[in-house]
Amino acid sequence: MEAKDVDLIRTLVGQDAEIKGLWDQHLDLKKIIDRFEKKGLLNETEVLELKELKKKKLSGKTKLHLLIEKYK
Repeated sequence: MEAKDVDLIRTLVGQDAEIKGLWDQHLDLKKIIDRFEKKGLLNETEVLELKELKKKKLSGKTKLHLLIEKYK
């Protein structure tokens, strides 16, 4: 995500509940994904969970981008 988009999101978090929810979810998912990736070797269940988390994060990021476009 570009720095200017992150700055805009941080500004809008206090004004738009949907943006706040998506941004909080994005940050939470990023932390969980980072923990999985730092772990190194993952079992099959963890690999599938990591893929699902990444899909969910991407979906939220796409929604977030669509929402912030109306503020640009």
